[in-house]
Amino acid sequence: MANVKSAIKRIGVNEKKRTANTAQKSALRSEIKRVEGLVEANDAENAKVAMQTTTKHIDKAVQKGLIHKNAGDRQKSRLTKKVNAL
Repeated sequence: MANVKSAIKRIGVNEKKRTANTAQKSALRSEIKRVEGLVEANDAENAKVAMQTTTKHIDKAVQKGLIHKNAGDRQKSRLTKKVNAL
């Protein structure tokens, strides 16, 4: 365990950031699954609306460094292909 005051603070800050990042990644995965579910159900209108919000969430995650830029682009590309195929 850390003895220095700054090290103790870093442990707390890192824990806070880790939980926030985990929650945000989980929400992002849920958004992606929601779009994929709408695609499976052949619900084109709702899938397009959900795709817009999901794209926004992916871009935010890339901006904050939660996922790599190429990973975000790949996810958006695959989802867009599925939605456009409807």
